[in-house]
Amino acid sequence: MQTLKTIAEFRAARRALTGTLGFVPTMGYLHEGHISLVERAKAENTHVVASIFVNPTQFGPAEDFARYPRDPEHDLDMLQRAGVALVYMPPVEEMYPPDAQTAIEVASLSNLLEGEHRPGHFRGVATVVAKLFNIVTPDRAYFGQKDAQQVAVIRRMAQDLNFPIEIVAVPTRRAPDGVALSSRNVYLNKVERAAASILIQALSTARDRAIGGERNGPALRKLMEDVLSTEPLAQVEYVSAADADTLQELDNASDCAILLSTAVRFGNTRLIDNVVVPAI
Repeated sequence: MQTLKTIAEFRAARRALTGTLGFVPTMGYLHEGHISLVERAKAENTHVVASIFVNPTQFGPAEDFARYPRDPEHDLDMLQRAGVALVYMPPVEEMYPPDAQTAIEVASLSNLLEGEHRPGHFRGVATVVAKLFNIVTPDRAYFGQKDAQQVAVIRRMAQDLNFPIEIVAVPTRRAPDGVALSSRNVYLNKVERAAASILIQALSTARDRAIGGERNGPALRKLMEDVLSTEPLAQVEYVSAADADTLQELDNASDCAILLSTAVRFGNTRLIDNVVVPAI
C-alpha cells in the first residue's frame, strides 16, 4: 500500500493501476463501518483507493474541526490490512491553495435537514468530493447510508457535473445495541453512549409502522418524537419523514420511498441516524 500526499504523486501512482477502481473517501479515525465500504469496493473493483482528509470547509464556526478525532497510524494500519492499494492523505494546503475561489453547491438538497441546521456544510462536502473525484478518477465511489443526505447530494452533484462515476451507498454498520458506528461516538461518555440507542429505537418504531401501512408523514414524525422523548438525555434537533429522493417532508407517501431521519444531541455530541422505508 502506498500513501501519497500530493496530487502529482497520487496521479502518477494512479496511472500505474489498470482495471476498475473503487474509491472510499474518509475523514479518518476509521472504524468497521469504513472497512465495510472498503470490503464492498474490493468485491466490485480491481483496486481500491481510500482518502484520509479532515475537510475544514464542511465544519461550521461553532463545530468540532479542531477536536475532530485523528489517529492516522491506526487508520493506515486498518486500510493496509483491508487490502487498499493507494491512500491519498493530503495536507489542507494541497486541497485548498490560498488563492482558491471555486466552490460547488447542490442547491435544493443542501438546504434541507442537515443543511438547515448546518449552513454551508454541504457546500464544503460537494466541493471536496468533486475535487477528490477529479484527482482519483474512480469508476465507483462508496459512501455510508448513515449519511443519507450526503449520499443524495453527492449523487446529484455527480449527475449534474457529468462525472462518469457510480455512487454506491453501503448499509449502515451498527453496534450490537443498534447505535450506528460513527467517529463522533468517541465523544460520548458511558451514560450518553447507553442513551444513544434511543435513535434506532425511534427510527425502527416509525419504520415498522410505515411498513405496516402508515404513510402519513406527520404521524411518523410524531412517533419518532414520542420515542425520543422517553430518553432524558436526548436533545432533539429534528425528526424527518421525507421523500428519499427529493428530501422534501411528506404529508402522505403513497408511492415513494421514505427516509426517516433524526439528529439528536447527547451532551455536547451531535449524532445523526436514518432508515429507509421502501416504496409500496
